[in-house]
Amino acid sequence: MELNRQTVLVVDDSSTARKSIRRHLQTLGCAVIEAGDAEAALELVHEFAIDACLLDITLPGMSGFELCRRLRGMDRFHHVPMIFVTSADESSVVRDVFAVDGDDLLIKPVVAEVLAVRLTHHIKRLALVRQLDSTQRNLNLYLCPRTQEMAQQQALSGQLPRPEVREVSVLFSDVRGFTQLSQEIEPQQLFTVLSDHLGAQVHYVYRFGGYIDKFSGDGIMAVFDGPDMAINSCLCALKIMEYAQEQARISEVPLYQLGIGIHQGEVMIGNIGNHRQLDYTVIGPTVNLAARLCGHAAALSVVVSDVIMQGVNSDPRFNFEGPQLLSVKGVKAQVPAYILTQGKRRDMVTPIDALDALPI
Repeated sequence: MELNRQTVLVVDDSSTARKSIRRHLQTLGCAVIEAGDAEAALELVHEFAIDACLLDITLPGMSGFELCRRLRGMDRFHHVPMIFVTSADESSVVRDVFAVDGDDLLIKPVVAEVLAVRLTHHIKRLALVRQLDSTQRNLNLYLCPRTQEMAQQQALSGQLPRPEVREVSVLFSDVRGFTQLSQEIEPQQLFTVLSDHLGAQVHYVYRFGGYIDKFSGDGIMAVFDGPDMAINSCLCALKIMEYAQEQARISEVPLYQLGIGIHQGEVMIGNIGNHRQLDYTVIGPTVNLAARLCGHAAALSVVVSDVIMQGVNSDPRFNFEGPQLLSVKGVKAQVPAYILTQGKRRDMVTPIDALDALPI
């Protein structure tokens, strides 16, 4: 197999050794970058994309082992093959090679056929690792952090986590009159504007410490937990509504007539489905009531339950109008609910600083 387009860094203080290795690599179709010592090599790696490294162990100044440690400390070299070359007896250095996270060891003079087989193996492995990393990054765009965490736990234990009861705050959003709008707006324009709108909502959910449980066509279901779940869900709702109100003012597409509902209580969280496809989600009356409250919210308003209001009423960032008694499907008694608006300390409604750097 020819290793076309692969760039190999060769670090050796012997120009004769570099020349021999370069000839072998070029026969394989590789591009070769050379350095006579570790310091020169560290400068070169910032200029070139390196696919593999051939490192002499004994170098002037910094050793090949220390150079390997330095390279492994760079994110882009975590998986790049590090193959050591040496004139020393293999048994005397092999332990040190793998102690610094080296991948292989070749004895000088390097035999062309051995180099070809070893390098081809490691380049194939690197290609597979890069493909897996790319796949993982793309999958992560479709999975919330909690689902990713659950999947990692399952991979380590070999078993699905058991369903558990947990108290959370649940936020639903929904565009008023979306069905009618979808019949009046050209599909491509509708999709583009809706994607931007939902993207902004996702942005604020993560910045306030929540996560997206699911998208529901024209809205989201978000979950907040922890000691400040009620506060964070309300701050998030106000920021989303602030964004929606601004967009409704300047946009020609009437797609920002958003309603939001929030409720807090116990839910069952776990996996739903079978071995072909699972959904890690929360279910229960708390989720249902949050969705119903969202359904009762007028355009550009946030409706919250009595539990939420009681939990954050003393916070000057919030103001509540109500209560209003709502007839909610599935609930016998009327449900008290409140309209949430900005309080006197509007300047305090800012995202959680520690989460500002989270990818969105």
